[in-house]
Amino acid sequence: MSETATLATKQNPLQYVTDQLNELRSKGVAPKLRVLEGEQRPVCVFDGQEVINLASNNYLGLTTHKALRKAALDAVKRYGAGAGAVRAIAGTMRLHMELEEQIASFKKVEACVVFQSGFTANAGTVSAVLGKEDLIVSDELNHASIIDGARLSKATIKIFKHKDVPDCERILQEHASFPGKKLIITDGVFSMDGDIAPLPGLAALAQRHDAWLMSDDAHGLGVVGGGRGSNFVAPTRADVPLQMGTLSKALGAYGGYLCASAAVVDLIRNRARTVIYSTGLPPAMVAAAIAALDVIEREPAYAALPLAKAKAFARLARLPEPVSPIVPVLLGEAEAALKASRLLEDEGFLVVAIRPPTVPMGTARLRLTFTAQHPDHEVERLAALVRTRILAHAPASAAEAQ
Repeated sequence: MSETATLATKQNPLQYVTDQLNELRSKGVAPKLRVLEGEQRPVCVFDGQEVINLASNNYLGLTTHKALRKAALDAVKRYGAGAGAVRAIAGTMRLHMELEEQIASFKKVEACVVFQSGFTANAGTVSAVLGKEDLIVSDELNHASIIDGARLSKATIKIFKHKDVPDCERILQEHASFPGKKLIITDGVFSMDGDIAPLPGLAALAQRHDAWLMSDDAHGLGVVGGGRGSNFVAPTRADVPLQMGTLSKALGAYGGYLCASAAVVDLIRNRARTVIYSTGLPPAMVAAAIAALDVIEREPAYAALPLAKAKAFARLARLPEPVSPIVPVLLGEAEAALKASRLLEDEGFLVVAIRPPTVPMGTARLRLTFTAQHPDHEVERLAALVRTRILAHAPASAAEAQ
């Protein structure tokens, strides 16, 4: 540090904050927030510009569904704006219990506990069921909340290659004499690639090696496996003892959950710090989530539309067939992804460029998320733009990486 910088720091102890922000901005990883004007819809207005929104996780368009609006408003009128206390003291409402019972029934498990967000569900669950004497075997592309939950547990963490069941087994074999509990943990649907974890294979592996299996189904619930999630995708439902998910994506509300045995759920309620020390979800969000599950159960064909739209786009853009509503368009270098994002924005499409460190070096991409309500003609126009103006001019390495 220069003498001038040292003097500035002494005069202003928080100067490092400005320095770090400037460094992030120089690397292009501190973008200005886009501001949504109005509702979260497939066609909406950001910062005064109308765009086709391919960056939302509102897969079923339920944020504005009339049933969710009514349920939320009715809950506010009946129960008020907030829960008023942490769940363990005086903040558990009958509405919370109804939602947990409904999720458990929907996911065909014994019990469920609701968290304040998907992030707190992962962070709280892993650190509640494991400790420093235990072992976590984690997919290399797992979500940040899984990584943070694993670190909070202080367990030994080993990483297996993405979706590589033999590599996961290699790690378990190498740690066969490990004295503590063992947990295999993976995303169900991976948020940046849109691919689905090999849950049946991992479940069989967990059984052979006396390990638990946990999946994060934030991007699976409501849109794959008939709407019930990634462990229902295979012909035979995968046995996943710990199933985490969110209420904020396909369900259009807010919050997270963990489905497990009744004993595990009781343990979570008593040991997960993110449950014990957080106020219960507000009634409006709980009621909206209940209404969303009703919609999905009642209209399974509607829940299948986001994936159908994604498949139609991929076919027209000449990309591999997706297995979820998330479609990555790999372009390699960050500048190529940024240039493609700007090109599409000029054409009226909001498509975000994803760059390192969010994804590995050399895998910068466009990330497109399709919803049930995207107009077919706009999906077709987008596919034509991606095929003729982006992929046609991309380096050969980008085409090989698709």
